[in-house]
Amino acid sequence: MADWQKSDWRNKPRVQMPDYTDAGPLAAVEKRLSSYPPLVFAGEVRRLKAELGAASRGEAFLLQGGDCAESFAEFAADNIRDTFKVMLQMAMVLTYGAKVPVVKVGRMAGQMAKPRSAPTETVDGVELPSYRGDIINGFDFTPEARIPDPERMAQAYLQAAASLNLLRAFSSGGFADVRKVHQWTLGFTDKPEAEKYRELASRIGDTLDFMEAAGLTSATNHELQTVDFYTSHEALLLEYEEALCRMDSTSGKWLAGSGHMIWIGDRTRQPDGAHVEFCKGVMNPIGLKCGPSMTSGHLKSLMATLNPENEAGRLTLIARFGAGSVGEHLPRLIKAVEEEGAKVVWSCDPMHGNTIKSSTGYKTRPFDSVLREVKEFFAIHNAEGTIPGGVHFEMTGQDVTECTGGVRDVTDEDLSDRYHTACDPRLNASQSLELAFLVAEELSGRRAGLERAKAV
Repeated sequence: MADWQKSDWRNKPRVQMPDYTDAGPLAAVEKRLSSYPPLVFAGEVRRLKAELGAASRGEAFLLQGGDCAESFAEFAADNIRDTFKVMLQMAMVLTYGAKVPVVKVGRMAGQMAKPRSAPTETVDGVELPSYRGDIINGFDFTPEARIPDPERMAQAYLQAAASLNLLRAFSSGGFADVRKVHQWTLGFTDKPEAEKYRELASRIGDTLDFMEAAGLTSATNHELQTVDFYTSHEALLLEYEEALCRMDSTSGKWLAGSGHMIWIGDRTRQPDGAHVEFCKGVMNPIGLKCGPSMTSGHLKSLMATLNPENEAGRLTLIARFGAGSVGEHLPRLIKAVEEEGAKVVWSCDPMHGNTIKSSTGYKTRPFDSVLREVKEFFAIHNAEGTIPGGVHFEMTGQDVTECTGGVRDVTDEDLSDRYHTACDPRLNASQSLELAFLVAEELSGRRAGLERAKAV
């Protein structure tokens, strides 16, 4: 990519991006952001890529999760803490099930732009531009709020910087202590409705007791008090991405300084489009959403463009088909990857293909459908002899009622109680942790099957 420049995307077709009405304020914000420090650093990005490389070989497992779209109004230290806390609990359960390290990547500190299915929306006969995330325009249904405002990029940067500051403190300041995380998990399994997960939680506790008896305690092992935690978002607003793009002085490569991992959405993955053009030139790990319309030819072309050196950990393919449809689409894409000998992480996004409208009029996602897609994803990889390397959830640490089902059995009638999302419905803390227990069972079963096969 020696001849690649961070502004090359401007010469390519652009989709799902706002048309700013005044070039002057936009240029001023871009110039200001270009002078700010990057939010993430090259050494962190290289470390994440190495860990994802391990996931591509089955030596680690990717847990990617967080908000559908971070908002300015919901920005609070407690919200960041609670989502981080649930992800640590999920990671502990998954680590026990998979018996490999879990790579923890939040949809945090940058997930503020959203692609939309239509450029406008109509309410009570009034048509206005669609809400595209707080980094672009406002959620309120007024003409003023829906005008794209470049100053929102500066506010998004400050919110992301503050979020990262807190996440780094939580990761290294004792909050992530393994014993503390397990105690939080016991709080979930102690509830009568979560009794079926108590045995697994007890086994984790026994393992920690054994480690402590053997002298492996938090007091003597710094690794048991700290975690590596990374951030990610969809690289949708390319003016923002370009402004935070920096040259890494040690390698001479370009770094997307907005987040450790960035991904290309299912609506913006055109091989000759602006988003692919930008992402191909940066050194960060890249995610690529793969929906039902992804063809084998397009996937091969995108893999060649985004990872020409076939570097392990560079490219994560995030499958999102919908429960009942995985068998129709995933095998042909796996075949395309195998034909190319491509090194990728296969991750399952069971959220985006399972959105429905409830009987009470709310957009929701049934927990059972989410789980079904995860199970289908694992089953197909087991049948194909390939590696299911991760999961990707829209979730929150808050006690929201946005997805139905789970051990707390959220119903259609319950959705109105605490429906807070600005875009898509998220798993709440209880549903997220329950899903981690169920995925851990899948990982444990897969591991047992592999060990039986080796024995034979």
